Amino acid sequence: MPGLHTLAAGIDRDHDAVVAGLTLPWSSGVVEGHVNRIKMLKRQMFGRAGFNLLRKRVLLA
Repeated sequence: MPGLHTLAAGIDRDHDAVVAGLTLPWSSGVVEGHVNRIKMLKRQMFGRAGFNLLRKRVLLA
């Protein structure tokens, strides 16, 4: 399974970051949630409106 091999190699390459992410009490989950929400809004509006409507939806949400 090449995909699993690539994942394992990536985890091994960045072992310190993986351990820190699993053991430290800090989380970037809230920030990731906001980024995910903005990307979803952008996908929903693709081709339908310009930047001004995207800006209003992000600021009003």
